[in-house]
Amino acid sequence: VKVMQQNYVFTVCVIIFAVMCQQEEVCSKSVINSCTDCIRSGPYCAWCQQLNFTKAGEQESVRCDTQAQLMERGCKKEEIISPANNVTIIKEDPLSVSFDNQEPVQMSPQKINLKLRPGLPTTFRISFRRVEGYPVDLYYLMDLSNSMKDDLENVKELGRDLFAALKKITEHAQIGFGAFVDKTVLPYTNTNKEKLQRPCDESDQYCQAAFGYRHVLSMTAKENEFKKKVADQFISGNLDSPEGSLDAMMQAAVCGNKIGWRNSSTRLIVLTTDAGFHMAGDGKLAGILEPNDQQCHMENNLYTKSNEMDYPSVGQLATELEKNNIQPIFAVTKNVEDVYKELSKMIPKSEVGVLSSDSKNVVQLIETAYNSLSSKVTVTHDNLPDNVRVVYTPICKYAGPAGDKNGVCDNVHVAQTISFDVTVTADSCMEDTFFTIRPLGIKDTLTVTLSTKCECQCKDPNDKMHQLCTNRGSIVCGICSCMESFIGQNCECSIGNKDEQSLRASCQRNNGTECEGRGDCVCGRCQCHSTNQGGRYRGDFCECDDEHCENYQNKLCGGNGKCDCGTCKCNAGYEGSACQCKASREGCLTKGNTVCNGRGRCICNRCDCKEGYQRPQCLICLGCPDPCQTKLDCIECLGFGSGPFGKICDTNCRNITYDMVDNFAISGKECHQKDSEGCWITFKLNQLVGEDNYEAEILKQRDCPEPPSVIPIIAGSIAGVAVIGIVLLMLIKMLIYMKDLKEFRKFENEKKKSKWAENTNYKNTTNIELELVWCY
Repeated sequence: VKVMQQNYVFTVCVIIFAVMCQQEEVCSKSVINSCTDCIRSGPYCAWCQQLNFTKAGEQESVRCDTQAQLMERGCKKEEIISPANNVTIIKEDPLSVSFDNQEPVQMSPQKINLKLRPGLPTTFRISFRRVEGYPVDLYYLMDLSNSMKDDLENVKELGRDLFAALKKITEHAQIGFGAFVDKTVLPYTNTNKEKLQRPCDESDQYCQAAFGYRHVLSMTAKENEFKKKVADQFISGNLDSPEGSLDAMMQAAVCGNKIGWRNSSTRLIVLTTDAGFHMAGDGKLAGILEPNDQQCHMENNLYTKSNEMDYPSVGQLATELEKNNIQPIFAVTKNVEDVYKELSKMIPKSEVGVLSSDSKNVVQLIETAYNSLSSKVTVTHDNLPDNVRVVYTPICKYAGPAGDKNGVCDNVHVAQTISFDVTVTADSCMEDTFFTIRPLGIKDTLTVTLSTKCECQCKDPNDKMHQLCTNRGSIVCGICSCMESFIGQNCECSIGNKDEQSLRASCQRNNGTECEGRGDCVCGRCQCHSTNQGGRYRGDFCECDDEHCENYQNKLCGGNGKCDCGTCKCNAGYEGSACQCKASREGCLTKGNTVCNGRGRCICNRCDCKEGYQRPQCLICLGCPDPCQTKLDCIECLGFGSGPFGKICDTNCRNITYDMVDNFAISGKECHQKDSEGCWITFKLNQLVGEDNYEAEILKQRDCPEPPSVIPIIAGSIAGVAVIGIVLLMLIKMLIYMKDLKEFRKFENEKKKSKWAENTNYKNTTNIELELVWCY
């Protein structure tokens, strides 16, 4: 029973999978005029080139559909054009087992050619095997700032242990050595001449001059040479804590000939430091504005552009490391571990290990980091063209998730073979192009050449003039290609001296789509196609059909009418947009036995009110203008014979019946408005059946204000002017008096201050008094 249940489940799963796959094969057609248009419209679209496949009135686009649909319509399988993907392996050297001083093959195949149909994915498999004994090149890059003094002394004794650790991995190991501090300019380094030559503390007996990056030892397999070169190194110094480690790594990566990297080897840079790093932009502090050019600038083993170029960015460094297949190992102290872990996230194939305070554990750290790097295989791509998608699916015991950027297999042992399924999809047509796939940190690459199939390879008859085309054209992929001056599905229309464009324009309504996309323009007139339900489109532009009306209860026009050019024509006794209601007016009748008060239509026993009027019986209009305002001119004209309509009152106010009253007798809206003569008119309006019909009652007496009295106004004005004049004169007189009084007092004061001489002549005195009196 258990076996039967498992088989049943398996069968159900297969059926579901098959149905899902079948559902995916959909041909989404748009404008199809040829086989090429069909092939480019979707990955599952196929074209039937069979002669006489289309029926009378059908457009040629019916030749484009899925293979299943075309065969169901009667197209023979051998007459169906549906380009498939082609995968051709050009070069597939077998994987190597071990290194034997020749170029090993760790990934296969090496060259592959893809011919793809746009939108249709294809999958191929690549294999990878770690070669046993593959060479290792290790470049030991050390921070020689003053804080690394103890570490340098221990590294001088680690040569034997380093070589021993590498010999466990491979017999073909080499080690190089380099050192770095920082740029020798302020504010990174003291530029005092003496400090540049001896930047260390005074207590340090051995100290070398300040420098940025120095290459000490090229790759060598000789242990004694490594020990000797390292033993000659001394500590140096700088001012700030971050170091120029990115400068040093960039030069070690791009100066391959000077470092001695081999073509076939695992390349490692071991960076040991206890400080952070400067990066792009920090050079501005020293006035260094030129960006790093990612080129080698090493003379006499020194980085010559250290003080002229800015530090590289993390992105630049990551690019060069990946380009040169170099895998960095950051051996750093605990205080900067987090910093370098963040850096490691941005540099593919890199590891971070924590150094002890004196670097005694560096050998064990390198061994652990190497095993982690080499056992993790990451496959990615370079130079991927636009509109091309790649998905990697790893096939191994410790496989990472499928991804569009890379595929990862972890814990891969030496000589273990793993695989990756690579799915490639081209989303548009393109000429021959290529991209590469490669494992990070490994030299091997796969070159993928890619082109697309966007043209139909049809087997056309050799006749230049085919009978199906009225001997006026040839067959191309099953349809007629007409001679000049002939058009039509069978080249039956001769346009003579007429312009084909003008003929086609006569088949367009309001410069729209030709025959509304529902017919063919033949000799300037639309020949309409059949509908999907077997009917036909009609009208001068095939704009009408009798199948696309509103449905009710899943029936066209509710089964109570006929569809006529998209509108339901209801049978007697039915109404509504879908003939869904029996004709009845009971719900629309008012107390006066009118339908919707004459302000709407009764549809489906409900009032369909005109704009502004409210259900249920269209009695109130919330959005209409105030009739007190709009009917004022007519009220003034009818009641008092004045106003704008005084002479044409009978013409403009025929829809108002009125009575002149002393008191109101009707219900309605009471209005109090000012007329054209300034009088206040009081009246009542009651709206009758219809939109603009009213009865009115107008009070006989208007409230007109009395005219002003002219004589009192004139007298008051004159009196006011006189009073104002007298007041002004009094003000002027007062000002003059005040001024004279001020001058007299001034004179009196001066007279008292005058000193008269003792022998003053009477005559003179008299004269002076007279002059004073005259002045006064």
